[in-house]
Amino acid sequence: MEVVIVPDAHAGGELIAEGIAHLLRRKPDALLGVATGSTPLPVYEALSAKVRSGEVDASHARIAQLDEYVGLPPGHPESYRSVVLREVVEPLGLDAEAFLGPDGSAEDVQGACEAYDAALAAAGGVDLQLLGIGTDGHIGFNEPCSSLASRTRIKTLTEQTRVDNARFFDGDIGQVPHHVITQGIGTILDARHLVLLATGEGKAEAVAATVEGPVAAVCPASALQLHRHATVVVDEAAASKLKLADYFRHTYANKPVWQGL
Repeated sequence: MEVVIVPDAHAGGELIAEGIAHLLRRKPDALLGVATGSTPLPVYEALSAKVRSGEVDASHARIAQLDEYVGLPPGHPESYRSVVLREVVEPLGLDAEAFLGPDGSAEDVQGACEAYDAALAAAGGVDLQLLGIGTDGHIGFNEPCSSLASRTRIKTLTEQTRVDNARFFDGDIGQVPHHVITQGIGTILDARHLVLLATGEGKAEAVAATVEGPVAAVCPASALQLHRHATVVVDEAAASKLKLADYFRHTYANKPVWQGL
């Protein structure tokens, strides 16, 4: 696992956007896995700026959703399908046909989960999966004690996660669904490159457990230690509890340029 410590969220967004741009130059039709929430917004903003300036052509890129609420109609403004279309697909100038996501409104939810795993495989697999991390170490909606071998499935949200997400529903936790479809940890680990972005002091303990703690289901993000190409990008605040922070700074400062992100 590579850990990159950056000054702030803006720098993290620029770094990851450049990594995605490099991927698109090499593989124009790359399948990009995207996360929702406030943390990845600097990445999408920086990547969109590169597209607008002509620095990178994203017209053939494909976008894959990480998770989705169960029970919200596809057109609901806070369904993750709507959020991804609004924050990623449209700013990059892509058509809706470039988008892959699970059907959270399906009558057969389990069937929808299995169909999404199959669709990802049929698309050739995710080339780069962007991840955020919860204060409890969750990735996607894989809450603590999720199976590290899990596939896309339905999950019940913890009360804390529903409280955290109420800000997207006018502060009303009653509007936040109890269930979601999420790529499982095993599904996430299928991606060729995992990039986790974490910012703020509130994420520091989860980052330390992910990077320096044992691989354990109680911290789902620790499964990234098992991946062949995982990059963790953190700002100074999120890196504040890392015992090996100086080592991570040294190794990145002396990394061969040709290796990229």
